[in-house]
Amino acid sequence: MRQLLECVPNFSEGRDPAIIRQITDEIQSVEGVKLLNVDPGKATNRTVVTFVGEPAAVCEAAFRAIRRAGEVIDMSNHKGEHPRMGATDVCPLVPIAGITMEEAAAHARQLAERVGRELNLPVYLYEAAQPNPARRSLSVIRAGEYEGFAKKILLPGWKPDFGPAAFDAKRGATVIGARDFLVAYNINLNTTSTRRANAVAFDIREAGRPKKDAQGKVVKDASGAPVTIPGSLKAVKAIGWFIEEYGIAQVSINLTNIAVTPVHVAFDEACRKGAERGLRVTGSELVGLVPLQSLLDAGRYFLRKQQRSVGVSEAELIKIAVRSLGLNELAPFKPEERVIEYLLRDTTKGKLVRMDLRAFADETASESPAPGGGSIAAYVGSLGASLGTMVANLSAHKPGWDGRWEEFSQWAEQGQKIKAELLTLVDEDTAAFNAIMTALGLPKGSEAEQAARAAAIQSATRKATEVPFRVMRLSAEALPLALAMAEKGNPNSISDAGVGALCARAAVQGAYLNVRINAKGLTDQAFAAKIVSDGAVIEKHALDLEAKTLALVNAAM
Repeated sequence: MRQLLECVPNFSEGRDPAIIRQITDEIQSVEGVKLLNVDPGKATNRTVVTFVGEPAAVCEAAFRAIRRAGEVIDMSNHKGEHPRMGATDVCPLVPIAGITMEEAAAHARQLAERVGRELNLPVYLYEAAQPNPARRSLSVIRAGEYEGFAKKILLPGWKPDFGPAAFDAKRGATVIGARDFLVAYNINLNTTSTRRANAVAFDIREAGRPKKDAQGKVVKDASGAPVTIPGSLKAVKAIGWFIEEYGIAQVSINLTNIAVTPVHVAFDEACRKGAERGLRVTGSELVGLVPLQSLLDAGRYFLRKQQRSVGVSEAELIKIAVRSLGLNELAPFKPEERVIEYLLRDTTKGKLVRMDLRAFADETASESPAPGGGSIAAYVGSLGASLGTMVANLSAHKPGWDGRWEEFSQWAEQGQKIKAELLTLVDEDTAAFNAIMTALGLPKGSEAEQAARAAAIQSATRKATEVPFRVMRLSAEALPLALAMAEKGNPNSISDAGVGALCARAAVQGAYLNVRINAKGLTDQAFAAKIVSDGAVIEKHALDLEAKTLALVNAAM
């Protein structure tokens, strides 16, 4: 698997586009790096940049960006709401694919050593890259910020991990490390009070707040350490601040483990804690990028709270999440620019499913042999699953059936999953056919070339047999959905359930034709015989379910 690292450096400049562009140009100058997002903030005077690539390219781009930031940013003139200590304030590496946290930490240490040595800049390691537990927390390292750093760096306990132990008035210092994916998330309040925003932040953050006695003094334990009152959410760091640009106070949150505390949980908890203090949450904003799953989970969460079906499309789940979290309050939230999976997706794939209906029909009707019957079977199967899902969603919202919403929601979720998988097979079937044509075109002069050509043909033919078999299996899974909707779904939509069954059965039989014809070209006769035999079982089962569904539909006519 290709190793992918994400880098999310924070630069202490959020107001001058020309300065920001000089830094991002350095990142884009490195081949193999993809710049995903540039998110400047005027009030914080800080820009969060996100880019990805293989480790060597990412580390080179990070080095160049740190170097240029030190040249174009003067920390002695910097003012901003966000805590900071350097021109490149923090530079985390985040493992994305094919790479462990330990490997990411090793790359972070190598980058930090190079920055300290070549740029003569004080560098501190943090999180997974920092071997000293007492210095792993970014907030601990950054305490005192830029203004207090001239004295702090001279303390024996705060000698930099790399670079000189001397205050750099222009560049400050930087912190480099490796961490899990972090979501930076701000929640908007209907107040201008930083103190009240901080109170909500202390209520929810894991570290909580210091415990105080009746005289307002901090309570200490037997060892002299302050006693704290933990906050309500794990894996959450938060502070309150006032954003002059928007004229509101915010709870600024870092969600360090979204599997422990997801975005929607943090939002609802801030709503509850704010309400206890007479405050109202008016919306929120995501800083930088967010994983797709965070928005999908949020969409499902808010639909369930409304007792509505969660078996809706990915796009609809995202719309629900954006509306419910108020992500559009301060600026338009564009998922195509903010969801990491959308920015990383291969735009060369999925050509057919991105076409409109007329273009897809025209492409199919052209003199090219692909897309052919296999792709059409996959698409027809997706329509069958879509119709069953539609009936399930209509049933979940039927007046008088409020107590059954969850039952139909579960059916709709199944249908959405089948539909999504079948849509990927529309293009995959055509790709499998094209692979056979490519293999057939390989040279066949020498004995070695003939052997390589024969092996490539067999590999491609096997794939071209397996893909329509998957279409069969998935389309057959849509038939129980159609039958269930004909039996107990909204009676006004029973004909739609019938059409769904017809589509799903047609997809099974259509895909089976491709399985059989491609299996004939396989030299692995045992595999060919088994897949054809298994396909016959699926076909018979599909015909039986279709017959039962149509019997119910016809009886209702």
